[in-house]
Amino acid sequence: AGGGPLLPDSVLYEIFLYLDHVDVLSVGLVCQQWRAVARDEFLWKELFYRYYRIAREVPRHPAAVSWYDEFQRLYDTIPCVEVQALTEHNDQVLHLSFSHSGCLFASCSKDCTVKIWSNELDISLQHSSNMRPYNWSYTQFSQFNSDDSLLLVSGVFVGPHNSSSGEIAVISMENFTLLSRVRNKPYDVFGCWLNETNLISGNLHRIGRITSCSVLWLNNAFQGVESENVNVVKRLFKIQNLNASTIRTVMVADCSRYDSPDLLLDYEEQLAASSTSTCPVFDLGSDSEEEEAKPKQTPEPAVQELPDEGGVTAEDGLQQFFDDIMEGRVRPAMTEAELETKVAELFVRNRTKPPELNLLSPDSTSKTKYLIFTTGCLTYSPHQIGIKRILPHQMTTAGPVLGEERRSDEFFDSLDHVIDIHGHVIGMGLSPDHRYLYVNSRAWPRDCVISDPMQPPPIAEEIDLHVFDLKTMKEVKRALRAHRAYTPNEECFFIFLDVSRDFVASGAEDRHGYIWDRHYNICLAKLQHDNVVNSVAFSPVEQELLLTASDDATIKVWRSRRAVRVQQARKPRPRKLLFSWLMNQKS
Repeated sequence: AGGGPLLPDSVLYEIFLYLDHVDVLSVGLVCQQWRAVARDEFLWKELFYRYYRIAREVPRHPAAVSWYDEFQRLYDTIPCVEVQALTEHNDQVLHLSFSHSGCLFASCSKDCTVKIWSNELDISLQHSSNMRPYNWSYTQFSQFNSDDSLLLVSGVFVGPHNSSSGEIAVISMENFTLLSRVRNKPYDVFGCWLNETNLISGNLHRIGRITSCSVLWLNNAFQGVESENVNVVKRLFKIQNLNASTIRTVMVADCSRYDSPDLLLDYEEQLAASSTSTCPVFDLGSDSEEEEAKPKQTPEPAVQELPDEGGVTAEDGLQQFFDDIMEGRVRPAMTEAELETKVAELFVRNRTKPPELNLLSPDSTSKTKYLIFTTGCLTYSPHQIGIKRILPHQMTTAGPVLGEERRSDEFFDSLDHVIDIHGHVIGMGLSPDHRYLYVNSRAWPRDCVISDPMQPPPIAEEIDLHVFDLKTMKEVKRALRAHRAYTPNEECFFIFLDVSRDFVASGAEDRHGYIWDRHYNICLAKLQHDNVVNSVAFSPVEQELLLTASDDATIKVWRSRRAVRVQQARKPRPRKLLFSWLMNQKS
């Protein structure tokens, strides 16, 4: 039959053994007659559902032409064949990032270098920058700007064990020179590009023992060479943190990309709607930070709530609260942490700028961008996703350094949207069209109650991979599972994931990388390492190429079976063997 190469008989044996009504003898007969039935759609549909163990109600991928092509896509295009191992790092490799063109990629490591690689048939090292002279302890994250002319590199300062300070460096891709350095606190804000020349960093100001303020800054990448008359930094947002939480892991979603083809179907949303979601999403149309910080699953606190009506000001509320304490009307007695949190909530009540307009309105997704980050309201471990709209006038460092003038009642910025994960967030990634947010998390016990923000609940070993639609702000897929992690809360670290057109991949602490199909929600491959897999990265122009980075100090290169066959076919035959064959022919 025409229309492409047929799968080999060895593969067919493996496939047909999954059919319970076919025995080994009939398998041989089927393989001999394979060319006659190679395009039998009914047979391929049966093979597809049984071999990949997919529920019958799941429809075929909307872009698939036939069941045969769809089976071949899942079998033949998964990057699961190891073709190269890069060993130039001499310590744990923490992060990988591709340039948008796919020609280069960067790697960060505990050896305190950022290495830049040339992505050719055989990948080779192009440049290595050592960041130890700048008092860095290690490099942890990198990202190319939109035209691949600059590389953002995030690192951690040398300091005491509990130090949270970091720095962001900008490297020119033209000559690999260091252009600028920006302070970043806490270091796991990582940083990200907003546009070609401006990047976002963080700073943290302590207000109390468990209360703080996160400030997000917009920085010009060319700080060292810009005129002194031009602003190179501007404050974007100032957000209050309660219960030892902080803003971390910032990324930017470009809403203008939403017109890309939609690979996720309504059937999953309908199935999710019929069951109870474990990740409620809150649209924050409230007027107070207190309301937006309440997760639905949290029981009512055993503290008397103040009425929010009748024109009671924040100062009056504080005075009433203190009077209640002195006169014994607040029962039971609050701990020092509870008292600090309550005072902070009352103080900020009338000092917070209200959220922006509804993010779900049709006009909100044309030219705006979302700033997405991990945060929390109950404990120090990140358990919520915060979303804040970045307006067009905020996308430049022009104007006052502290941003637009603020009134006394707009001292803090509120979040526009909050997603409650009910667990420890350990990874986030955007789909290529920036519509879908994928989140790695380790769940808390279902009915847990957090009484001490410094002691979060225990976290599960299983990693849940959630999928959220940023256009509707809803969870649209059941959580994917296969990968695992073992470290407790206080040692938990980020595991980077990546999303391509058809696949999503993630690292894990069980010494494997994993690949799932985005449409069918099935795990397609496990990629072996000798230690924890920290990061994965698909080539943005060739999803059949995947990189994995591990604590075993290696970067592994994985290609699909189809890509490997194509590469082997292109390789010239060795002249030595050809000469030997010619001599044998003559004799």
